[in-house]
Amino acid sequence: MDIQLKRGLLDVCVLASIQSEDSYGYKIIRDIRPYLEMSESTLYTILKRLETGGMLTVFSIEHEGRLRKYYHITDRGIDRIKEFKNDWQEMISIYRFITREDNDHE
Repeated sequence: MDIQLKRGLLDVCVLASIQSEDSYGYKIIRDIRPYLEMSESTLYTILKRLETGGMLTVFSIEHEGRLRKYYHITDRGIDRIKEFKNDWQEMISIYRFITREDNDHE
């Protein structure tokens, strides 16, 4: 898979994982794991990129005597998910066009 495409997909997966509620790194990985494998190092790189891009904010809460970083999706992050959904519909149409000959030959 094209590295830029995959990067964009992973970014949106992380945003989608925190869309309904704020979350922290380990929980994000646990929520995503049924759908794809993601290492902690990959996740934290993505989280930093999304924060820099204004798609999420970070805050800390004490948990069991330690500070835990939580991630909150911003309006810009929600807009990115909506944009992805629109783009994906176009990708589905392109896929159908590309594979139409496969279906014609069956």
